[in-house]
Amino acid sequence: MFGIVLTIHLIIAVILVGLVLIQHGKGADAGANFGGGGSSSQSVFGSGGSATFLSRVTAIMATAFFVTSLVLAWVANDAAKGYQSVTKQEAPIEEASKPPEDIKAPVIPE
Repeated sequence: MFGIVLTIHLIIAVILVGLVLIQHGKGADAGANFGGGGSSSQSVFGSGGSATFLSRVTAIMATAFFVTSLVLAWVANDAAKGYQSVTKQEAPIEEASKPPEDIKAPVIPE
């Protein structure tokens, strides 16, 4: 499931970048409107009218990107539940840390 959602997420991200790049900015014609005799405030600051097809598709793709981001975070959180932090793990007690009983300490002559 993680791979499918990640693939969809990446495709949406590429589409979203493309949609944003091909849209025409609101302030792109502001200089031409001031110098070109455009005296209407709506031509300078943009009208509050209907959204274009591209802006609606961009909003839908942004929503889908947000939803897939949440799904990926949820799946990753569920996958990480079985792991513990390295700093919170207790070190296992090894039998090798005890000295062997069959080896005797050397006797130092006095």
